[in-house]
Amino acid sequence: MAETLKIHATDGSGSFDAYVARPASNEGPVIIALQEIFGVNAGMRQICDDLAEKGYIAVCPDLFWRMKPGVDITDKTQEEWDEAFGYFQNFDHPKGMEDIAATVSAARTIEGGTGKVGAVGYCLGGLLAYKTAVETDADACVSYYGVGIETKLDEKDRIANPLLMHIAEEDGFVDKDAQAAIKDGLKDNAHITIYSYAGVDHAFARPDGVNWDTGAANLANARTASFFETALKD
Repeated sequence: MAETLKIHATDGSGSFDAYVARPASNEGPVIIALQEIFGVNAGMRQICDDLAEKGYIAVCPDLFWRMKPGVDITDKTQEEWDEAFGYFQNFDHPKGMEDIAATVSAARTIEGGTGKVGAVGYCLGGLLAYKTAVETDADACVSYYGVGIETKLDEKDRIANPLLMHIAEEDGFVDKDAQAAIKDGLKDNAHITIYSYAGVDHAFARPDGVNWDTGAANLANARTASFFETALKD
């Protein structure tokens, strides 16, 4: 069951929509799905629908609304890639984090919610999931192949709740040096668990994506499911 949630920006500049998928029971912990550079597209909606089938209320906020509300594109054409990179390059990270914090607050009190809130992000959203662990009180976060995390390692000591990270060893956007820096820089924070996946590229878990890898995606998603089950339902 899908619906739209309207969330008010904390800076008073307006409001933005979030796609919401609910479980059959209409009740459960909330997981915020943080988009890639393609907007709240079919892949992100599918991720939310899958989370709803697992008993969560899934919320995917439109984080590009300050540039263009309702972005919904794919990774299938060069034109879409060019458009997506434009959003990536012009994304206002401080404002984006304000919007994520507002989404976390809305998720705490959403109808049917238990008060527990997690977040899962992919690509740009993978970086934002890491930053959500740093900057918000989300109960648990999962980062899939986040881009740019190696530049944010000085913030690691602010992470006080569980964070699970999935790294693609052949990631075209996160080279081996960056991967090594992430692992070394975060190894002393007991709240953080990192898994690497050999032989797969960036976005190996994107539904219907060009780099989809069934084995790695299924393994990462199973680990994510177990992680959220422990952090949000127990």
